[in-house]
Amino acid sequence: MTHRSREELEAGLAEVRERIARAADRSGRDPRDVTLVAVTKTVPGEVVGAAYDAGMRDFGENYAKELAAKRDAAPSARWHYIGALQSHTANRVADLADVVHSASPGRALERLARRAGTNGRVIPVLIQVDEAERGQGVRPGEAAAAVDAVARLEGVEPVGLMSIPPPPEEPEDSRPFFARLRDLRDDLRKRVESVRELSMGMSLDYEIAIEEGATMVRVGTALFGPRPGPERPSD
Repeated sequence: MTHRSREELEAGLAEVRERIARAADRSGRDPRDVTLVAVTKTVPGEVVGAAYDAGMRDFGENYAKELAAKRDAAPSARWHYIGALQSHTANRVADLADVVHSASPGRALERLARRAGTNGRVIPVLIQVDEAERGQGVRPGEAAAAVDAVARLEGVEPVGLMSIPPPPEEPEDSRPFFARLRDLRDDLRKRVESVRELSMGMSLDYEIAIEEGATMVRVGTALFGPRPGPERPSD
């Protein structure tokens, strides 16, 4: 990928924030209620540092190794782990991540929670809901049991839901998936009040996601430029 200059990063950030503000306005929401997570997959550490200097404060990484390498470039930022949570890297994620978007009950999450508890931390986690039947996360009908299971673990707290719809041909294609996830979140919040967040929407469809209630959008290409190969599922 071609790395953007500081000026290009500032311009990209300003444009994305303006689009977030307009989408929030269309849905009667406060844009300050939407967290922009800058996805740094394939982005080198020096560009992460420049992005922080340009005003970005939340970053998302897909791999524990990359998270470890890049966190030092923006140590004061909030780092979101957005990749598949795996048992062999769960301890490292627990040491490095401030938020985890890809939680589902199982050994990996248990290891993450145990390590966080040992470190005296409680990590906010979002349950990944497999709306697109990718085999990652829990099925929508299993989400309630998943939230209950996560709530019983020490070291983590369930704070919301995350999903990755199928790659859309048009942004509107994602709207039904986002609306269903919002409705599911609303139902689950009646069981566990802390379940408030909705991590949904990427560069192609984050405005639609905000219109449907997203509180976190994961944006990479619109900030850092095109990546080689397919943009989904990490954007």
